[in-house]
Amino acid sequence: MAMGLLDGVLGGLVGGGLASVVNSLIAEQGGISGLVSKFESGGLGAVAQSWVGTGANAAVSGSQLQSVLGSDLIQQLAAKAGMPPEDLAHKLAQVLPGIVDSMTPGGAIPKG
Repeated sequence: MAMGLLDGVLGGLVGGGLASVVNSLIAEQGGISGLVSKFESGGLGAVAQSWVGTGANAAVSGSQLQSVLGSDLIQQLAAKAGMPPEDLAHKLAQVLPGIVDSMTPGGAIPKG
């Protein structure tokens, strides 16, 4: 998926400032497949798979995100977004399921 298209999707879902942070997060994990792998190794594979699949998206908490992604990464992203790490983790927990869902139409992770 081209980054321009990703920016458009994210901008529509979360607004410009947070969109670039989410974009960075996904890019740093190696795309959606890398992000899902990170959740799987963090014990939240079923949650991430629910976002990819066509059914309902399972909820995730800010603290779960922090444990999967690591506090260092959350702090870096929070600095980019200009908000406290807890606030960013909470926001990401709200928007990430929908973003992953919208980027995996048909319930499959895009290749490439």
